[in-house]
Order: sequence, then C-alpha cells, then structure tokens
Amino acid sequence: SLTINRLGTLSLNGLLPQKLSGVYSHQRLQPFHPLTRGLDDKFYIPHSRNTTVSVSEVNAVPALETLAISHKAGLAIAARKDGRQVFFTGHCEYDCDTLLKEYMRDQARGLNPAIPENYFPDDNPGLPPMMRWRSTGYLLFTNWVNFIYEGTPFELSELPPIV
Repeated sequence: SLTINRLGTLSLNGLLPQKLSGVYSHQRLQPFHPLTRGLDDKFYIPHSRNTTVSVSEVNAVPALETLAISHKAGLAIAARKDGRQVFFTGHCEYDCDTLLKEYMRDQARGLNPAIPENYFPDDNPGLPPMMRWRSTGYLLFTNWVNFIYEGTPFELSELPPIV
C-alpha cells in the first residue's frame, strides 16, 4: 500500500517489468490548482524509472490529490490538499540530452535498454532528440515558486504539523 514516509516522499511501491523511459503525454486533472494553472490540457514530461505509484492508491489517501496523469506513464503529479507537499514521478527538469545520456550509459553497462519512447524523431537514436517539455518545466517551477513557496512562512515553526 501507498505510504508517505517521514521525509514526506511517496513510497514507490510497484516494480515495473522493464524500465519506463521516454517522453509521455499527460492530462491535467485539476486545471485551477495553483500548481497546474496555465498548463495545456495535454503536455509532455520525460520519465525514467523502474517503479511506479498507483493512481488509485494516491486517490485513496484523503490528504492527497492527483493533478496530472499519463495513459502510458501513470501518475505524474500529486500534491497534498493543504499545499504543503508536491510529488512528481517524471522529470520535467531534464535537459534535452538527459534521456540520451541515460540510454547510452545503460547500453555501455550491457543492460540492453529499450529506446526511450517518443524521444527521438521516428524513434531513431541516430537523430537528435526532440525537446517537448521545456515550457512545462518552466511553468511548473514558476507556479511552485509563486503559489506554493511564497505561501510558506519564513519561520517554519509557524506551519501546522503535517499529519
């Protein structure tokens, strides 16, 4: 079952049969949430991981809400309803070549990785990757700073405890 550990992170509870690697389309579920405000209805985020968090388990935790999902990659963004914590399973902070470097690293290690999905034009690793998530990353970070971080008091002791 899903847990939030004492450091405030979600436990990744599901091992995937193979590494999820690529750039996936996501759907915004909460268009007026301060964190997702301004995102397109469909946006892209890279994912690179071997585990997953179940959307149904996140939705079963009363303190959490799911903000964005992907048909292929699953949960992308969740947050506490009180705005105190935000959880990402993708990597909108990645540079354009990060998945390429991971792919090459895994090849060099003999792991026989799958080509990152929806990353190279025509899924051809001989072509330069496409950057389709830069504006999403900038907007999510800007929203976090403007709407979440700025609402945090300077003295953290003034915050109510996380239950």
